[in-house]
Amino acid sequence: MPQIQKAACPLNCWDSCGFNVTIDQDRVVKVEGDPEHPITQGKICGRGRMLETRANSSQRLLHPLKKVNGIFEKVSWEQALDEIAAKLVSIKENYGTTAVLHSHDYANNGILKNLDQRFFNCFGGVTELYGSLCWGSGIEAQKWDFGNAWSHEPNDIFNSKNIIIWGRNVARTNMHFYEKLLEAKKLGARIIVIDPLFNATAKIADEYITIKPGMDGVLAAGIIKEMLRLGLEDRHFIEKSTHGFADLVKLIDGVSLEKVSEMTEVPCEAMTTLAQVYADKPTATFMGLGMQRYQNGGNTIRLIDALVAVSGNIGIAGGGANYANLQVGQSFAFDELTLTQRRKHHRQFSIMKQAEEVLKATDPEIKMIIVTCGNPLTQVPDTNTVEQAFSSIPTLVVIDQYLTDTAMLADYVLPTTTAFEEEDLYYSSMYHHYVNYGPKLVTAPGEARPDLWIWTQLARRLGFGEDFAFTREEFLEMTLKPLKEKGITLEKLKSDHTLELPVGKLPWHDHKFQTPSGKFEFTAQQKGQHGLLTLAVPGESKWKSPELAKKYPYHLLTIHPMRSNHSQNYHVWSSRPKVKVEIAPNIAESLRLANGDFVKVWNDRGEVKGFISILAKAHPDTINIDEGIWQEFGGSVNQLTSSRESDNGLGSTLYDCLVTLEKINQQEP
Repeated sequence: MPQIQKAACPLNCWDSCGFNVTIDQDRVVKVEGDPEHPITQGKICGRGRMLETRANSSQRLLHPLKKVNGIFEKVSWEQALDEIAAKLVSIKENYGTTAVLHSHDYANNGILKNLDQRFFNCFGGVTELYGSLCWGSGIEAQKWDFGNAWSHEPNDIFNSKNIIIWGRNVARTNMHFYEKLLEAKKLGARIIVIDPLFNATAKIADEYITIKPGMDGVLAAGIIKEMLRLGLEDRHFIEKSTHGFADLVKLIDGVSLEKVSEMTEVPCEAMTTLAQVYADKPTATFMGLGMQRYQNGGNTIRLIDALVAVSGNIGIAGGGANYANLQVGQSFAFDELTLTQRRKHHRQFSIMKQAEEVLKATDPEIKMIIVTCGNPLTQVPDTNTVEQAFSSIPTLVVIDQYLTDTAMLADYVLPTTTAFEEEDLYYSSMYHHYVNYGPKLVTAPGEARPDLWIWTQLARRLGFGEDFAFTREEFLEMTLKPLKEKGITLEKLKSDHTLELPVGKLPWHDHKFQTPSGKFEFTAQQKGQHGLLTLAVPGESKWKSPELAKKYPYHLLTIHPMRSNHSQNYHVWSSRPKVKVEIAPNIAESLRLANGDFVKVWNDRGEVKGFISILAKAHPDTINIDEGIWQEFGGSVNQLTSSRESDNGLGSTLYDCLVTLEKINQQEP
């Protein structure tokens, strides 16, 4: 007889939902929302519902695979692990442990997914990745400004008089915040959306402001300029709680409002209105992740932070520069879980440039890559270089549930479990501050094994099995140690399923910041000249690369897909995916393109082909192709994107991308 059990969504997503999962005969048959979850309240997205399809798909990997003469053959776990362990020993003895690259991303948000770091640290320390494809520039930017990246708790939005949604389509990526926006609007809050695309969130706004992609920081500077001209700044906060304001004023004085309007393609009148809105406190700002995926990305977030600070909307109910909430993840004992102190050697590659780094690595060269929780061939920028790099090394090991684009290149593919087949804890450092318990609900199919089992088996073969001589429960209890005195234990989580973490709900209310000065820093004190705010623009723009902009006149965005968490779901859709090339109306008009036309989009890095869809109200000369689509369906769009790092070195420049396009016959190769 079917049973309904509480569970949790494992996806690396803003919402971190609670689930009710229907189980019948040791099989997941339905995934629905848990109405008792304090934040998600029974509503989940299609990506969450598709976890049932991912668990049950006939495409699941059921046995370890080894590539022999270019063809995958089924092998036993014993053979696969013995051979991988032997290669690791040989590499360690002959080249050193940093000849192994661990390529890790965050496809699954389970706390125990971090045990891969424990394994590699106990092995002696390998080459690891730093930075983030997703949100790294903005995190680093807010650490320069505030000392940390913290946000207000979800219900604080009901204290806001005005709500600015800046570069963030919450209707697609944060549905429970979208619900709160609707409620706040009914209660009288004014909603303004700033975005190059007229999206579903913009449709509910009181005002929509369209902007040239990548110019958001310059717009923030223009709004600050208007605030100062009108005398709307919060002098008390500036004088008592900030550092470097004179540097900001000098920057603002160096540009006219008309020039800002020309660069951002936003009317001067809109900046005047926004200055007045920010002064009409409390005004909350909610920033998306796309704005910092440019060469000027960190500076962009810092200028928006500066606007929030100048207006005095920091540390007050209903305000905030809301980007991320790292204090959620900072609640757990990750150091004890990962044993960072055990590594003897350490080398780092930028996650954005991992392919180039692999190709040029010396002392030692990369001899093995092990991929966990990711699909680099689809998700890492400059796909062609990634394929070259990952094909060039002697041994590639991929741990996954499916034969992804990356797995297809591998020498060994190890089948792992889904969230419903293993016990773990889940949380999000992007939105709410609750931790969810996810029990093991069903038996894994075939020979699929949890990551923890794989690391334990390899650790035993490599001589440090005692570091993995813990049960899953013991590892989970290890991560919860700092919370025990607050009454948060594994036993209570199993009982209640969801618990509120003891984090600050109103960041910086005491105006005590974690910066070197203890103040909000318009100029990052410890960064020298690099700590000054600038009017930086995207690397690929007419303002910085005029010749490139003439050759490739259109700005390409690669936003999050509606029906897939990055690249995870395309292959299990009921209908075959197609590359959709969404374009602004002015592009369609100038090139005489209609919905459904087949086109080629290209630049110097590569090309992608797909079908035209004309976007209403998109900013002129703007194109979007959703990220994550697999090669077999026409992707990856990262054949077009650059592997350059952002200004602070910790983020990607995925949106800093100029292209051109033309209509072609569908039969063309």
